[in-house]
Amino acid sequence: MDRERVRTANRLVVKVGSSSLTTPQGMIDGDRVDALVDVLAAQRNAGRQIVLVSSGAIAAGLGPLGLTARPRDLATQQAAASVGQGVLVARYTSSFARYGLRVGQVLLTADDMMRRSHHRNAQRALAKLLDLGIVPVVNENDTVATDEIRFGDNDRLAALVAHLIHADALILLSDVDALYDGDPRRPGARRIPEVRGPEDLVGVELGKSGRVGTGGMITKVQAARIATGAGVPVVLTAAAYAAQALSGADVGTYFHPQGRHPGTRLLWLAHATTGRGRLWLDAGAVEAIVTHRKSLLPAGVTAVEGDFSAGDPVDLCGPHGETVARGLVNYDAAEIPELLGRSTRELAATLGPEYERELVHRDDIVILEPLTGA
Repeated sequence: MDRERVRTANRLVVKVGSSSLTTPQGMIDGDRVDALVDVLAAQRNAGRQIVLVSSGAIAAGLGPLGLTARPRDLATQQAAASVGQGVLVARYTSSFARYGLRVGQVLLTADDMMRRSHHRNAQRALAKLLDLGIVPVVNENDTVATDEIRFGDNDRLAALVAHLIHADALILLSDVDALYDGDPRRPGARRIPEVRGPEDLVGVELGKSGRVGTGGMITKVQAARIATGAGVPVVLTAAAYAAQALSGADVGTYFHPQGRHPGTRLLWLAHATTGRGRLWLDAGAVEAIVTHRKSLLPAGVTAVEGDFSAGDPVDLCGPHGETVARGLVNYDAAEIPELLGRSTRELAATLGPEYERELVHRDDIVILEPLTGA
């Protein structure tokens, strides 16, 4: 009954990883692309709206550039993405054309999610493409993204896109058919058919990425947590089981939506931003923020790191360096050392009434829960 939400979903985001689209040598595998498109085109022609978040641009650029492995440096990754993105979209264009469907390329950076005007523009563009019957093919804009403003993997991008377009379900396709309680290559590893909450992930081993991709099982579970936290159910399975997953069959792992629908602002702050600096909190300030959801006052801060401006996202760290929350700071980094450990009343009396305010207001703080699992 739970997977009925996937079977009846009208608007879907489907994410496919590099390893599901390419050969071991890094070239686009036309048969794999066509097999995926066969499934998605059938769903689209049945009246469902599909947004395809597709990895593979960098991997597709390896062969044409004569590379034998994914490059480590950003400049070569950007070059491979520039070459490979054209190859990838051309292949999707010709494959969907077999069914009379058109595709539209949408390239996003984390900055497009962080800046609200860009965020709204991306939302409008995707909505219009869907209204026009186009299949949007979304990817990170690796050609211009920098290390500081990258999603890092398309799993997280797909989860944010699902929230952005108010999708009814998210399907994460990879070369692994489900989440297992251990390495699926080892005897005795068991498929986890459903995840209702963090408690179902206690003790679960989350693997790392393969050769051509950047993600891994941990990024998929993180993406599922983002989406389900926004009320979007998620199915994680192999690309070979895409049709079954979309039909609501018992394949892969089903992540139940949590029933919480956070505002775009807090989801953006938690998952589409990177802290530009860090504020170190004493134990009392951690309890006030995490347990009582209070604002952060200068009296509870012991140290500041980084170079940031008022309005930037900063990580809020406990006494042992653990990141417990992220918030939009009200002061420049250079102003904060003089404020540390002092009450707002004292600061107002000595520095002026404009200093009688929080370092970070509670409405601009999101608690960052650690990912459960090993």
